[in-house]
Amino acid sequence: MQIRTSQARGHANHGWLDSYHSFSFANYYDPDWMGFSVLRVINEDVIAPAQGFGMHSHADMEIITYILQGNLAHKDSLGNVEVIRQGHVQRMTAGTGITHSEFNASDSESVHLLQIWILPNQQNLKPSYEDKFFTDAQKQNKWCLLASEKGEVGSLIVHQDMALFAAKLSERKSLDYALKENRSAYLQVASGTVEIDQKQLNAGDAAMFDGAQTIQIKAVDNAEILLFDLVAT
Repeated sequence: MQIRTSQARGHANHGWLDSYHSFSFANYYDPDWMGFSVLRVINEDVIAPAQGFGMHSHADMEIITYILQGNLAHKDSLGNVEVIRQGHVQRMTAGTGITHSEFNASDSESVHLLQIWILPNQQNLKPSYEDKFFTDAQKQNKWCLLASEKGEVGSLIVHQDMALFAAKLSERKSLDYALKENRSAYLQVASGTVEIDQKQLNAGDAAMFDGAQTIQIKAVDNAEILLFDLVAT
């Protein structure tokens, strides 16, 4: 297990946007942290009320937005106009090109989210969009599949050999994940504190695993975690 602490991440505070970068992004560059397997970006963003990103373009990337708190107003060149709320997960296949904007839909409260980029398994895909809601009950003390290559059990479709799970753990509850041979896992602590292999991970910390093993996670207090099952690094 390799641990990357929250404090080790890149950080940029623009006033309206407070952002932590798990991997090299924008003005933050670290050749040792360019990604993990096909996971290219995890940005933890807090966007001030009524602020956000104007129209901008992406191509050849699978982009997942996971809302931790608040409401995000989304518009894109495919004609989608949505307000993404806590519990919602959004997926965009940028493919040959997509333009979109993201703004805090509230005039009084911040929006807190994780923006995730996955390298696709092929270039020049047709741009597409999905947004799905997952209840707390679906995640409570168990794995909830949010995204997968084939859209299994109602998950979002991501054009890559990967699976993204979320779980909300109650204090002192435990949860295991069986990682298979020739696979890697990246676990992000979104909130709270967990213990893995007698090591404590706090909000913003991450742990990486390679090869067949059972990952045993115990919540020290109420916690929310994301786990990426990826092709081996």
